Amino acid sequence: MKKKLFSFNIFLLLIVSACSPAPTNQNEYKIVYTNESSQQEEEKQQTKDYTIAIIPKVVNIPYFNAVEEGAREAGKDLGVEVIFKGPTIADSEQQIKIIANLIKNEEVDVIAVSANDPEKIVPILKKAQNHQIKVITWDADTLAEGREFFINMVNPETLGRHLMDTLAWNVDEQGEFAIMTGAKSAANLNEWLKWIQQHQEEYYPNMKLVEVSATDDDPNKAYLIAHQLIKDYPNLKGIIGNSSVGPPAAAQAVKEAGKTGKIAVVGLSPPNPMNEYLKDGSAQIITLWSPKKLGYLTVALSKNIVTGSLPYDNQEIPGVGKIRMIDDVVIMGEPIDFTKENVDQYDF
Repeated sequence: MKKKLFSFNIFLLLIVSACSPAPTNQNEYKIVYTNESSQQEEEKQQTKDYTIAIIPKVVNIPYFNAVEEGAREAGKDLGVEVIFKGPTIADSEQQIKIIANLIKNEEVDVIAVSANDPEKIVPILKKAQNHQIKVITWDADTLAEGREFFINMVNPETLGRHLMDTLAWNVDEQGEFAIMTGAKSAANLNEWLKWIQQHQEEYYPNMKLVEVSATDDDPNKAYLIAHQLIKDYPNLKGIIGNSSVGPPAAAQAVKEAGKTGKIAVVGLSPPNPMNEYLKDGSAQIITLWSPKKLGYLTVALSKNIVTGSLPYDNQEIPGVGKIRMIDDVVIMGEPIDFTKENVDQYDF
């Protein structure tokens, strides 16, 4: 049975948001937020009206840690209970077990999952729906039949093409490069890969992709792969990290190999793990969005859906900003580029 709805006050905090690298959009997504507690927060009622389960691809990496922080902040602001559980490795079977346990042992109203595999997880999500649990996806999608809508961070074509541009700008548009992705089955990573490769073929004919290596979002595995790439391709000019563990591992390997300034490192990562590498030149440009904002948005839209409100185009989400809606996909905003000049302005 669903929990009864009690009246409550909503105090929304502002959270870090993406700001487009283009000068005309500098302020559009700039939202500052604080971790400081207030007297008002402490006085909020403790009764939670709904329970929302957030399932990441994997736990205990900086990206998903930041998502959890935003999700829990939204839970406090919106008066809902947040369960944040994920596998210790990026594995769909572990996600399936977690979701099955939630269905059996927890009274959850919404399950929101970042899927490690777009197909394998669908049957358990359908089972959740049969138990009157709302199901949405975020970060990485499933087949549409497994959820009501998908929360995407950015337009995948825009992101994939932009990642290719950031590498090309730093290698004079020529030479060999490699891509370090996460899990081979992750739908979002494969979509970005498609656009990276297409953009290279269309605009950078003097660049050659020599290898795509899967790290399974394991930092140790990523580190070993980066070293191996440098060893196997002595003419390597650049590495794109297509998931958040890739750029830190690649930059560390470049640094240890004495290749700083000779092999460019770009890709997707929170700024904090890349701060040192950007400043010492072992990485050049890192791109992301606010994962904390993504966690906050996921909880906000989860609460809306359980009360019967679906997202719509140009909807203003308090504490987040305006979202875009394309068919059944929410687009959160625009990516942020982090460089040595601006990396200290961000903290996540």
